[in-house]
Amino acid sequence: MTQAKIGRTLADSTPHWPAPPKPPKGAPNILVVLFDDVGFSDFGCYGSPIRTPTIDALAAEGLRYTGFHTTAMCSTTRAALLTGRNHHSVGMGCLANFDSGYPGYRGKIAREAGTLPEMLKPHGYRSYMVGKWHATPLTETGPTGPFDGWPLGRGFDRFYGFMDAETDQYAPELVRDNTPIDPPDGGYEAGYHLTADLVDQSIRYIADHTADAPETPWLLWLAFGACHAPHQAPQEIIRSYDPVFEHGWDVEREQRLARQKAMGITPADTRMPARNDGVKGWDAHSADERRVFTRLQSAFAGMLDHADQHLARLVGFLEQAGIKDDTLILVLSDNGASQEGGPLGMVNAMGPYNMKAEPMAEKLARIDDIGGPDTHSNFPHGWAMASNTPLRRYKQNTHGGGIRDPLVISWKNGLPAQGELRHQFAHASDFAPTVLDLLGLAPPASVWGVPQMPMEGVSFAASLKNPAAPARDRAQYFEMFGHRGLWKDGWKAVAFHPPGTPFDNDPWELYHLDADFSETEDLAQAEPARLQALIDLWWAEAERCKVLPLDDRFGPRFAENAIRYHGPRKRFVFHRGMGHLPTDMAPDVRSRSYRIEADALIPPDGAEGVLIAHGDATCGYSLYLAGGHLHHTINVGGAKATVRSEAPIPPGRHRLGVGVRQGDGRTFTLTVDGQPAGQVHTYLGFATFVSWSGLDIGRDRGSPVADYAAPFSFTGALKTVVVTMDEDQALDADAVGEAEMARQ
Repeated sequence: MTQAKIGRTLADSTPHWPAPPKPPKGAPNILVVLFDDVGFSDFGCYGSPIRTPTIDALAAEGLRYTGFHTTAMCSTTRAALLTGRNHHSVGMGCLANFDSGYPGYRGKIAREAGTLPEMLKPHGYRSYMVGKWHATPLTETGPTGPFDGWPLGRGFDRFYGFMDAETDQYAPELVRDNTPIDPPDGGYEAGYHLTADLVDQSIRYIADHTADAPETPWLLWLAFGACHAPHQAPQEIIRSYDPVFEHGWDVEREQRLARQKAMGITPADTRMPARNDGVKGWDAHSADERRVFTRLQSAFAGMLDHADQHLARLVGFLEQAGIKDDTLILVLSDNGASQEGGPLGMVNAMGPYNMKAEPMAEKLARIDDIGGPDTHSNFPHGWAMASNTPLRRYKQNTHGGGIRDPLVISWKNGLPAQGELRHQFAHASDFAPTVLDLLGLAPPASVWGVPQMPMEGVSFAASLKNPAAPARDRAQYFEMFGHRGLWKDGWKAVAFHPPGTPFDNDPWELYHLDADFSETEDLAQAEPARLQALIDLWWAEAERCKVLPLDDRFGPRFAENAIRYHGPRKRFVFHRGMGHLPTDMAPDVRSRSYRIEADALIPPDGAEGVLIAHGDATCGYSLYLAGGHLHHTINVGGAKATVRSEAPIPPGRHRLGVGVRQGDGRTFTLTVDGQPAGQVHTYLGFATFVSWSGLDIGRDRGSPVADYAAPFSFTGALKTVVVTMDEDQALDADAVGEAEMARQ
């Protein structure tokens, strides 16, 4: 190799150009398609009647795994997939929403655990992230970051998506690279949907890459919002599923299991478990209930169908570009179907989680709104149970329904399979080691100069080509909110933990999964020694992987994190020109008295528009001028209370505000230059949260909080908006926890 030499003149010098990173020979492009809250049986090729022809075609030219396991929640599975380690080990023991103060529960992926794009970068890969991230503490997703936990801070070269657990599909909280951006113009009325946008951006990134560096392999991580709540999709797709599901969840489970047996997804002797706790038979519900429940399931199905249709565009683009056959495509879900819809489901969950009841008559009256821009729907437990057929329980739980998920793998030039099945146990932490193994790469000893912790996952690459390849020989633990489990050599010990009860009271169950796919025959009494050995191993793994201390608290962890982040701060000053502020950074006006005052100049010909808005059409508040008058609207689950100033606001500079006094209900008093200008009393209020959408001044960027057309930008001159909060906040931690879990 010619060495660089720098002499006094060019004649005495020798230039040198370092060799660029060189990809492994034959390195494929990598497309990861990660669905959210999609159950084990929801893809058509896993037994569902939901139309997923794109995914089914990938399965038909590749492989389906029946023993792939996740971690029961979204942040945690994403951390394991990205790093090849257990989620507690890398600091993501529970959710990105909070830092519990213990090594396993930081809500942020440790630097000692490099991500897949960080591991691939030295080997010449470009990496693109599109969609849901949710692997950064939400209190670090504001305009000041820090950005070291954002996608670009963890190895991705470009990012387009959202940072939180969920977002409205018609008015999403979007970020491009490290900057919040507005959703495209038009929103719902113009036919916008986040799923289509994410696929558009995916195609753009690959098209740009192909134009600029066609010989360089890429990783595209496409993480759909589908099918996390809110379940939103075009109405014609949603309603097409009513006839499909009107027979109810009991019949649906039986039909799915029959298809699974016929496909070989489950053994022919697989038994259907009893209904999950609290789920009634379909026929035990009234006709009105069944009609609402069917539509809520249709919205879920429609969202998945819609995503598959747009995934077809992405796969079609790869074919058109002539690169599909050289692309390793992996399609999976991050956990089982969600139980957050409760026993009766919700048309707009923002109301019930803020103490506003949603009786069945109201659900029925709004049935045709389900899936639209002013709904935040989620299906009832019975349909979540059907999604997870034939497995028990749901997301959050360590029984099969929470942690056993579909995995489809296709790579035409690299895998000889044609629609085959693989039944080996595999885990989310095995994902990155498998990709590295397929590329012939060893995990790096350091990333960005930081020594790396060992890989805990085990490659299952051998099983891709050899159906008889053995499953991993390393035990795998599970833990989420105190629910525990451990798999080893085809056996599983599992404990369901009711929150708030002593952990020692939890009975452990024992299943021989190799002979009991659906966990129906508890062998704890028959084989106590085997069970105890697995329990002992669970405790050893828990200590090694930073699972301890066990913590089943929901609300207190969210509340403590908010207090620690905001500290004693009770005053926020927002200046004209500021950008969007995510909800976790916005003033915490829940269950307290507070004041908002805007310093605004009204021109001689008047002004209108939003002074400050936090939230969206499903929940939030807005202070605005309309028709010459000052208004304030509080919106809780679509129910609104508005106060209008008694007199119009004259031209000139004014202090325009609202004071909120908490007591028996809430009193909202408008003020103009410090003087009362109108008042309303209501029992609507923010008991547990304001909105999952964030805050803006001078406009309402998303779907409108109040009865105006967004963004309804202020046409006067706005200088500042000041929010001042009193000390009387009284949060119900359990209610906060329940609401926050709905967000996850």
